[in-house]
Amino acid sequence: MKRKVSPEIEIHESQVKTTKSFSKSLSPGQNWKSKSMRIIPQENVRSNPAAFEHRVVVTVPWKNSWQLWLQRDKNGLFMIKEDWDEFVDDNLLGSDDTLHFTHQGTMYFKVRIFKKDGKEIISAPLRVEPKTEPVLPKPHNSHQEPTLVSASGGRQSFAERYILNPNNPYFEKTLTKTNKILYVSPVVIKKYDLEFSPHGSSMYFLLPDGNKLKGFTKSYGGLHAFSGWADVCQNYNLKEGDIVVCEFELSGRLVTAVRVHFVKQ
Repeated sequence: MKRKVSPEIEIHESQVKTTKSFSKSLSPGQNWKSKSMRIIPQENVRSNPAAFEHRVVVTVPWKNSWQLWLQRDKNGLFMIKEDWDEFVDDNLLGSDDTLHFTHQGTMYFKVRIFKKDGKEIISAPLRVEPKTEPVLPKPHNSHQEPTLVSASGGRQSFAERYILNPNNPYFEKTLTKTNKILYVSPVVIKKYDLEFSPHGSSMYFLLPDGNKLKGFTKSYGGLHAFSGWADVCQNYNLKEGDIVVCEFELSGRLVTAVRVHFVKQ
């Protein structure tokens, strides 16, 4: 027998459901990295302020997660640009995509991604490798630059030119305005099958001049990062737009240090 519900209860349940979820899609003139796409709707913040104290953790159906730190200004509460841009890039968001966020408890949100035809994305999007120009033989008397080759035998990538050990995991990073913590993308962790010390464990940033700065391993619900990054940026005058290559020093699969290479532009 169906339970009768009063109109007042139905309205309340509808409001609770609405304030526990929100959606994002592009309007004309926007792109996914526009500041307006990073805002948390005011009605959601008002209805559940504890969920938006410092950060949120968003998880997609294929179990990858991202930690998005929050920052307030006069216009509202925003996910910081560095974190949001990483989420956008990792998920290859398109202009016709729609995101649906559902609150799962405390700071955790489930995110579902829908394409224009309404089809939900349920597995990690595949990046399409860029096509390369065919390499034509040069005359014997012409000057020929040496071909850079990676450890795997292919043409060496931009970042691989900087790392000391070709067997070490690494990733390239472009600095943004906020550089307090060095985040490790779940994609990088999965690619190299990395492991991390417990939350609060000490580690070191190894710098090009031979110095090292102390940092600490941070872990937030399966997401991993390193504090102390702000000291690296300040001491070496790194600023927005600068590019670094971060090379992991390992003990087995455990990350023990991050070797930082400054990319000359």
